[in-house]
Amino acid sequence: MTAKTASKTETGRTLFSGSMKLSDLLDINYRLLPLLPRIGIPFGFGEDTVEEACRKNGVNASTFLLICNVYTFDGYRPPKDMLRRTDLRDIVKYLHQSHTYYMDSALQALSDGISRMIEPCEERQKKVIRRFFQQYKEEVAKHFGYEENTVFPYVLSVLGHTGGQDYTILQYEENHSNIEEKLDDLKNIVMKYLPAGCDNSIVSDVLQFMFLLGEDLQKHTMIEDEILIPMVNRLEEEQ
Repeated sequence: MTAKTASKTETGRTLFSGSMKLSDLLDINYRLLPLLPRIGIPFGFGEDTVEEACRKNGVNASTFLLICNVYTFDGYRPPKDMLRRTDLRDIVKYLHQSHTYYMDSALQALSDGISRMIEPCEERQKKVIRRFFQQYKEEVAKHFGYEENTVFPYVLSVLGHTGGQDYTILQYEENHSNIEEKLDDLKNIVMKYLPAGCDNSIVSDVLQFMFLLGEDLQKHTMIEDEILIPMVNRLEEEQ
């Protein structure tokens, strides 16, 4: 088996490994490219393997591979032994960096695309779409704000054995809202009800961006639900 060829499970899924070149991993799934700056690995990694690139940048290799699996395989559920090798601090760091990416980059790019897309629309139509997008942005900001100000500090306190008794990670699980639904509503408005006269190429670009953003947010939520919460819950039980 060459360095570029990854092994397969009995279900046919590609297994990423720490010994494969990082460039080869990205060849297998180019959609992992945006994850690198969010996990803390810069480009220019040369011929480094995954383990080498992670070690040079202070990233837990098992955590990086786990995130790659989540973003590559639909419905992926990490095995318990992989969770035990995962660094919870790196998970929190990744989620925090993702919030920054969504708010400062992705939503700004979407806002710019929507502005170009609705330019030919009547002012009343522009106001409806702008108001809907603003409501979505505010909902996302509120969702992330709760995680940044309450959940992540609590997780770090559990890691430092200073967690209080007035909050548990299950409270977060019970109140974990879905921020993809309103984005789906916005996609449907654009696809079904956007007036004629808009530039179809711009509309297509905006829709494609929304679909990709929606997929990214789904994976983000899965990391919170299937990795962050179980790991913190286990630590709570041990303390």
